[in-house]
Amino acid sequence: MPEIIPPGSSATEYYRPVPVYVAERPKPRYWLHGLLLLGTIFTTLVVGARMEYNFTHNLPAFYSSDEDLSAIFPLRWALQPGHLVLGIPFCSTLILFFLAHEMGHYLCCRYYGVRATLPFFIPFPSFFGTMGAVILIRSPMRSRTALFDIGIAGPIAGFVVATFVLVIALPFSKLLPPGTPSDFLLGQPLIFRLAQSVLPIAHIPGTVAWQQINLHPAAIAAWVGMFATALNLLPGGQLDGGHIVFAISPRAHKYVSRLTILALLPLAFYFWAGWLVWAVLLRLTSMRHPTVAEHPGITGRRRWLAVFAILMLALTLCPAPFGPLGSVRELFQQWRSGQ
Repeated sequence: MPEIIPPGSSATEYYRPVPVYVAERPKPRYWLHGLLLLGTIFTTLVVGARMEYNFTHNLPAFYSSDEDLSAIFPLRWALQPGHLVLGIPFCSTLILFFLAHEMGHYLCCRYYGVRATLPFFIPFPSFFGTMGAVILIRSPMRSRTALFDIGIAGPIAGFVVATFVLVIALPFSKLLPPGTPSDFLLGQPLIFRLAQSVLPIAHIPGTVAWQQINLHPAAIAAWVGMFATALNLLPGGQLDGGHIVFAISPRAHKYVSRLTILALLPLAFYFWAGWLVWAVLLRLTSMRHPTVAEHPGITGRRRWLAVFAILMLALTLCPAPFGPLGSVRELFQQWRSGQ
């Protein structure tokens, strides 16, 4: 039955317009992106300068005669004339890796019409000078396909750059002199082990121990890139690996996240205590994942990309990435012996 409009009133007056409020898009803060990028360039130049200086003087990359904070972040030393420019090889390759990783996410967001910010670099005075980079996604994912592609684009782009740098830089590495002191050792992921056995490293036999190789600073940047790729591909929470799992099977996401947390606990106990921190972070971020339309699902071709993501994780994951930092078991034994 048609609705009756009272006499003397028009349809326009009867059907009053409903106000619609549209949230204003946040304006890009280009100044902040630029400032953080410049800060990250500076901090990575500082640590990279010490690496290059040590490399040319046949010392381990992280060696320092200082015992204070300057041993980790040699700011005063790097600001001496002619020192800061030494960090260009490490700085440029590391910035290139993180830029490739985040732009892989960003460009894929643009392709699917998902609003996202440009990369925010994170300067951090430490052994590597940065905590990486992030983009912020401002709108929902429209499909599982979009979630999958956006999630995997970053790791693939970063992995390609890191592999290219590894192939170019590893042959420039050299053998440490016998008896050289070294307090900070990097673990050897599978991809570095394969590269060492295939690539001709200058005057170094393929059977030499990993601890005896003095990595070129650009190769150390490739190592950081591989380590960051492995962390992002952990299948859980809202990491890239978690997004990939959710896109393939939303129902399996929470179970895979819990299995990943359980797998990190023995790694923390026997190899590196830092895995305990990542287990806690995964637990916090796995409580809730942004909802995505269940249909359509992931096609066969993308399932092969998921297999490639597993391969990247296997190649880049290192159970004990930082040798001297120790496991939970070692830290507990040190604590007991100190009582």
